[in-house]
Order: sequence, then C-alpha cells, then structure tokens
Amino acid sequence: MTRTPLRPLARILEARRRGENPDAIERENLRIRHEQLRDRARMRAESRLLVLGAVFFLAFLTIGVRMGVIAQSSPEEPRAQAGGASIVASRADIVDRRGRILATNMETHSLYAHPHQMVEPVRAAKELAAIFPDLDEERMVKDFTDPKRKFLWVRKKISPEQMQLVHDIGEPGLLFGPREMRLYPNGTLAAHVLGGSSFGREGVDSAEVIGTAGIERFFDDQLRDPAREGAPLELSLDLSVQAATERVLQSGMMLMNAKGAASVLMDVDTGEVIAIASLPDFDPNDRPRPPTKGRPSDSPLFNRAVQGVYELGSTFKIFAAAQAMDMGLVTPQTVIDTSPPFSVSGFRIGEFDGHNYGKQTVEGIIVNSSNRGTGKLALAIGPQRQQEFLRSMGFFDATGLEIVEAQGGKPLVPSRWTDLSTVTISYGHGLSASPLHLATGYATIANGGHLVKPTLLKQAAPVQGPRVMSEATAAAARSMLRKVVTEGTASFGEVPGYKVGGKTGTADKPKENGGGYYEDKVITTFATMFPADDPRYVLVVTLDEPVETSGPKPRRTAGWTAVPVAAEMIGRIAPLLGLRPEYDLPEVAQLTMVRAEGE
Repeated sequence: MTRTPLRPLARILEARRRGENPDAIERENLRIRHEQLRDRARMRAESRLLVLGAVFFLAFLTIGVRMGVIAQSSPEEPRAQAGGASIVASRADIVDRRGRILATNMETHSLYAHPHQMVEPVRAAKELAAIFPDLDEERMVKDFTDPKRKFLWVRKKISPEQMQLVHDIGEPGLLFGPREMRLYPNGTLAAHVLGGSSFGREGVDSAEVIGTAGIERFFDDQLRDPAREGAPLELSLDLSVQAATERVLQSGMMLMNAKGAASVLMDVDTGEVIAIASLPDFDPNDRPRPPTKGRPSDSPLFNRAVQGVYELGSTFKIFAAAQAMDMGLVTPQTVIDTSPPFSVSGFRIGEFDGHNYGKQTVEGIIVNSSNRGTGKLALAIGPQRQQEFLRSMGFFDATGLEIVEAQGGKPLVPSRWTDLSTVTISYGHGLSASPLHLATGYATIANGGHLVKPTLLKQAAPVQGPRVMSEATAAAARSMLRKVVTEGTASFGEVPGYKVGGKTGTADKPKENGGGYYEDKVITTFATMFPADDPRYVLVVTLDEPVETSGPKPRRTAGWTAVPVAAEMIGRIAPLLGLRPEYDLPEVAQLTMVRAEGE
C-alpha cells in the first residue's frame, strides 16, 4: 500500500509561493486518511455481518430440516447412557377380555434414612415404630446411631397416609423417594394367573418392577418393553365369570370339607381359558414367601389347576371309548360282558362297591362307569396305540399355558407301559395329569375332534388344531356324556335350562411316601361340557380330599362332591357367558276357551 505523506514538500513549497498556509494541507490529508480508514473498517464490519448472517441462516435451516425429518419419522425411545438412568420403572397394565383392569401401576413413595443427617435418631425410631408396627425399634435405633451408616432403607413402599405421618415427625434425616408400585385392585381374584411382582434394581428416585410368578413373570419383558407404548396385555379371562367361579368353588370346598380345589373353564373352539381357579389362594399385593418345609401343595402359592397332577379317575373312560369307536373296533351299541372275573397280569380288576354290571353296551359302560368294560376296550386298543392317542391329546407334555407354573405341570406316565398299565390308565389310574390337561382333552371331544391349545391370551378367532378323532366319534362321545348326567353317576349335574354332559371321576389319593393309597382320602373330579347338544365351554372341577357329611355316613365320590359344585357353578356363570336358558315346555293337548262372565 502506497502511503501518502501528510506534509508533501512540493505542495508546501507551492503553497508558500502563493502565500497560503501549509498547515491546511496537512489537515486536509489527515481528513482524507481518516475517511479512508473509516471506509475500510465499515467494509470489514459489513463483510463480517454478512458472514454471521449466513451462518445463522444455515444453522436455522439445518434445525428446521432436522425437525421436519423427526416429525415424519416413527417415535423412538431414547436410550439413556448413564447407569442410574437405565432403570425402567413403567410397566404395562393387564386387563381382562373386556378391558377391565387386573393389574396396574400406582404412584407411591419409598422411605429411606440418612443417619448422619438425623437430629434426634432415637425419637425418630420410636415414632417410626408407632407408624409401622412391623419395624423393630431397637434395630432402628442401632442403625440410626451407627456413625458408619450413611444410607438405610426404612420402607420400600408407603401409603400417602403413612407418608404424611412420617413427614409430621419433622426429622430431616428421613427422606422420600418417588416410585411406581404394582397394584392388583381385585385382591385375590385370579391371583394364580397374575402371580405377583416385586422390585428389581432400585434407586432413591425410581425402582424397576419385575414379575415374580404367573403371567407377570411369563410376559415380564413384554410388559416392560417401552416399544409397546403402554398398550395393555389383554387376557382371555372374564373378570365377572372368574369372580363367580371362585366364589362358588370356595363355598363348595368348605361345604364338602375339602382341603383344596381347582377349576378350569375353557372355550372349546379357541382354547381360551375364561376362568381358572385354585384354592387356597393369596393376595398378589402381599404375596407370601415360598414355603421352606412341608409339601409344596400345602402352600397357597401352589396352583392346583396347572401344577397339580392327579390320577383323575373315571373321567378318562370316555377317551378309551372314543378311541375304540374311532378305530372301528366298537360302536356305541356294541355289547361287552363286564361280569367278573377279569384279571390282567395277575391283578384283579374290580368295580366300585363290588358292582356287577353284566353285559353292557359301550354306552352303558360309560353311563355306569364300568372299570372292567373300559379295561376290555383298552386291551382291544393295545398299549402302543393307546399311548399314541393319549400323546396326541396332550397327556404326555406340559400344557404350555402362559404362566411359569404350567411348565412344571408335566403328566406322570409309567416308565413301562404294560397291559396292566393300559387297563388301569383307561379308567384313570396309573397316569397323573392336571385339571387343565383334562379340560383340553374334553374340549377336543366338545368341538368335534380338533385338538386345542389352552391359552390365557384373548383370541380374535377360533384356532383349529389337528384332528384327533372323527366328528362322528366326537358326537357319539358327547351323547354318552349327556346320558351320564341324565341316567348315570352325575345326576346332580343337571342344570335347569342348560343341557349338561360330563363324566365323574373318583381316584384314591396316593400316599406322599409312595407306599400305596389312602383308604379314606380321594381326589374327585367332574369334567363337563355345556350346552351338551352344541358345546361351547368345558368345565373341570376337582376337589382334594372332599367328604360330604349330610347323610348317615360320609360320602366321598365325585357324584356327591364335585358334581353339585360344578352344577352350581354352571348355573351362575352360564348367564354371564351370554348363554340363554332353554326349557322343555310340555305340549298342550287341548286348548279350551272360556268366555268370561259379562262378555
């Protein structure tokens, strides 16, 4: 850059010659230089402002484009990187088939202590013991006054009322942490299905709710999945039907002096479990601890409907008759001599109370519940084919119901399937299965011969499984089961307005040490379907050690115990299921018109 001097000599000399002031030239040059500097500074500032404006424009343009992309994309749950932020506290609701709440979440608080911040730890311990009687005051005093303790959980869950009482203590070392807890608003209703929950990973500001049993544990990952966006888990249960079922079963268990009871109600076309109960039960809001001694079946946590495997007695006889008919070996009217003696492998096959039914049709064998007649049908079928049939009906595997307890309910089958096993299994001894297995088998007969898979999830449409028997065989078996109620051992099973078909089963209860059977303890079962002419539902009721004492001597058979309970249950739940009663009205032989006086 060429620098112009402020006092150029040539101009000064010329100015002096003309008599002008040379200082004016310096001032003029200084003014021009300042204007040039000012112009250059203005240009630099304008350039910088232009660049800054362009930067801001591009930044806002980028943000706008990004917001547009996000608005058009699917929502995605942000992934927290911090270890403490990884606790997922939310959990989806569980509802019945009509959307009614079975399990939900409730906001609550935890109570913890910072002993080093406490002003009056002894008084605080005394006040807390008054609010929470289950807390040990001496233990709290020891913990609160321990200089090494910096943190201490007092209660993992407290109610709003308890929170206010603790707040009123006025102790700065007692602090509250927000969290969600699992709430089962119906108490013990469907307890064995829901199972229960507890806290997993915990922090003072949140806690992870995890399933501990039942469907809560089976679907734990799904219920905690943020991608579900809070969508509830919809079960096949009907809350109203479940409540009526449990109420009747509880009354029946008490009336029949039983130590336990179970029932299963299943849709025969979809396999949906509409109601399932096991007694005694528990409250999942305060789930008891598993027993450390004694038999598991004595605990209220034991689910008799799916975990309990029992010899189900004469309810199995219809399977032998159905298989023999399906193989073409017999028809319902084929006559079989059930007269004694009848021995297999040196073991004498007898009848209940020493009956001799003589010559009976296959239908009569089922109606009268003949052991000898069923055993002869089984021998005609053969051990191998009997195994194949029962396997196809699901009696060799766990049911696969969507609760963790069902995994342990695998049937007990003989290690060696002899001719004697074939005979005894045909009338329900020698093979142990759960009431849910039995309900699945009877649903196969009820729906025309298709195997169904039991499920606790609501189904949108019928699920047709593989065909196990012909439709004609299933229809003949249903006719036999109807006659068991109208003419046979289940006469107490008739329900006014609803045609019922079913089969009774009374099995001696085995001793715990494996040393034979009790003489005065039985497991009684009534497996039934209704309406019998076009079955829509199967109901199985099982009682553990029942005894009916209204007569001159104790009565323990299913006809006196399980059947009346099931009949009362059907009468209660059928209207809730939308089944209208049908009554057979007598025909009017003649109508006589009478004119009223005065007409």
